[in-house]
Amino acid sequence: MKIYKKLLWGIVLAAPVIIGSTGCKKFLDRKPLTATLDDLNSGRVEGQVLGLYNILRTYAGFSTLPWLDFNSIRDDDAQKGSDASDGREVNTEFETFQYTKDDWATNSYWNDHYAMINAANNALDDAKTLGANDAASIRNIGEACFFRAYSYFELVKAYGEVPLINFKIVKPTDGIKEKSSIADLYAFIDSNLQVAVANLPVSDAEYGPNYPGRLTKGAANTLWAQTKLFRKDWAGTVGLCNQVIASAQYDLAPTFPQVWKDGLAGAGKNGVESIFEMQAWCGASAQSNSAVNNGSGWGTCQNVRQNGATNDWNLGWGWNTPTDKLAADWDNSDPRKLQTLLVSGQYDGGPAQGGYGATLPAYTNPDGTGGLAQKYWNKKVYSDPAMRAFTGFINANGAAEWINHRILRYADVILMMAEASNEVGDGATAETMLEKIRARARGGNSAVLPHIAYVDQAQMRTAIKNERRWEFAMEGYRFYDLVRWGDAATVLAPLGYLDKCRYYPIPQQAINLTGGVLTQNPEWQ
Repeated sequence: MKIYKKLLWGIVLAAPVIIGSTGCKKFLDRKPLTATLDDLNSGRVEGQVLGLYNILRTYAGFSTLPWLDFNSIRDDDAQKGSDASDGREVNTEFETFQYTKDDWATNSYWNDHYAMINAANNALDDAKTLGANDAASIRNIGEACFFRAYSYFELVKAYGEVPLINFKIVKPTDGIKEKSSIADLYAFIDSNLQVAVANLPVSDAEYGPNYPGRLTKGAANTLWAQTKLFRKDWAGTVGLCNQVIASAQYDLAPTFPQVWKDGLAGAGKNGVESIFEMQAWCGASAQSNSAVNNGSGWGTCQNVRQNGATNDWNLGWGWNTPTDKLAADWDNSDPRKLQTLLVSGQYDGGPAQGGYGATLPAYTNPDGTGGLAQKYWNKKVYSDPAMRAFTGFINANGAAEWINHRILRYADVILMMAEASNEVGDGATAETMLEKIRARARGGNSAVLPHIAYVDQAQMRTAIKNERRWEFAMEGYRFYDLVRWGDAATVLAPLGYLDKCRYYPIPQQAINLTGGVLTQNPEWQ
C-alpha cells in the first residue's frame, strides 16, 4: 500500500545518559583516518542519521508519556487522563506541580534527549573524520545538527541550565560536565540551526520517494523561529517566519480536521501544512489483513481507553485528555472545539468534524467501569476504524501505532509571525496573519469567528494568545506559551504552580552519575 510506504529507518542506537560530539563546522578538511571508515564509499553516515529519526519515533522522552507529561499535562487544558488507578504519580507531579527528582518518566525525558544528542554527536564526528563532502552526507550533517538543536531546545525549556557536551565521548568520564549557561546553550542551538538551514534541502523530495517527512530548510527555520520567539527576539522571529512563508513549500490545510486525517485516506499525514512530523508507520498486508507493527506509541498512548469486559473502545492508554476547564472556556461557536474534543457518550461528528460516524460509550466514573473514565479525549489522535481493521490492531495493543506526531506545522509559523509582528509594531501584518488562522477555522461560516481588526498592541496580543490556545489545544504548546508570556503564575496558580515550576528539577540519577559535578537547579536544592 502506497500510504504506508513510510520511513523504514530503523537503527536504534544504544547510548549512555550524558554523551556528546563535535561542533557542526569544518567537516570537509580531514581525510579518513582508518581503513574501516575508508571502506564507507557511499552513504557515509546515512545509517546513523536514520537512527536519529528512529530515536524520535521510539524513545519515550520524544514519543509517549514523558513527552506528554512535560509538554502538555502541565497546562490547564490537558490532564493525565486514563483512569484513576493508572499513573497516579503523574497527577501529583505534573497536574499539581509537586515535582519529583526521581521518577521513571522524568528520568526518561532527560536520558532520551541526551541519547539523541549522543547519537547526533557520533554521526557528526564520523562525518568529520571521513571528510564527507558528497551531497547526501552534507544533508546528513544538516539533519544531525537539527536533531541536536531540537534536543537542546527541549532541555533548556524544561530545565534551564544543562550540560553542553560538544565533543565525542571516548570514555565515560568525558561526559561528566557542569551545567552551561542558558545564553551558551542558545548560542549552540543557533550554530546548529545555522548549519541545518545551510545544508538541508528545500523539499523532502530531494531524499527520494521512499523517505517522506525527512528534514528540510523549512523545518530548521521553523524550529529556529520558535527559539527566537522564546527569547523574545521579535525581529529574528519575523525574519525566519518570512523565509518559511517565502519558500512557498507550505500552506494551511483546507480544513482543520484534515490536518489530523491519518488513516487509509489520511491526506493530513505529511500534507501541505506539515513542516516536520515524527513518522509512525505500520507495515501491513492487504491480502492477509495483518500487519507487522513497527510504529510509534504516540497515537496509542492517547487514544480512548475502556476498562472492563467490554473493550470495543479500548483503543489506547487514554492519556493527555482535555480538562473541564478547556471545555468550559472554549466558545461553542468555534468549530475547532468539537474538532479537538472527542466527547464520551456522544456522536463523533462524522468526517466534517474529524470523526468516523461512531458514538462513544458514556462517561461513568474515574475508573471507567462499564463505560469510559474520561469525559473528553484528544480528537487530534483519534484512530480511524478502517485503519484498525486494515492493520488488525483493534484494541489498545497497537491500535493507533500509525499516527504521526505533527511536531512543526505551518499554522505555528503564521501565529508566530502574527505575534512577533505585533511586538515590533506591525499591527497590519499581525491582523492579516491572525485572520488566516481564523478564516480556515471558521470553514466558510461567516457567522462564527469574526474578523479581529487591529486596535492596539495590547488588544492584538490578547487575541493572538487566545488563538494559540484554541488552534494548538492538546498539542503541547500551551504550558511553555504561558511560561514565556509570563502568564503561568496567574493562569496555573490554582493548580499549585509557583514561578520556580517553570523549570523541572534535574534528575537525581543524573547528578549521582557525575559524583555531584552536575548540580541541582538552585530553586530545587
